[in-house]
Amino acid sequence: MTQRLPPAEAHALHALITPTEEGIASRVLAKATGGSLTLFAFDTGQGLTEHTSPFDALVLVLEGALTLTIGGAVVPATPGTVVRMPAGIPHAVDATEACRALLVMLRDSTAPSQAAAQG
Repeated sequence: MTQRLPPAEAHALHALITPTEEGIASRVLAKATGGSLTLFAFDTGQGLTEHTSPFDALVLVLEGALTLTIGGAVVPATPGTVVRMPAGIPHAVDATEACRALLVMLRDSTAPSQAAAQG
């Protein structure tokens, strides 16, 4: 079962995830058919190798710093910034310092589903 936030309560984002030394921690805060909200904690030097997603994604940096590579473009992201990663475009994530970030994934309801596209 996906961990989700209890309703009608205020939560300090910092307290919802415990960073892992030399690792990556994640916690799904909300998930629905149209997308999800996931909190990440990356230790310095950690990251995600290049991959694609069928969802548009928004990365909101809460603390620390990330370097995102999106379709070959290098994008530095620091606290208070948001970066959009389009669906289907290769992207990678590297933590240049220990970092906490929110990942919002959104499915375009007008786009055909992957199952329909493969069918």
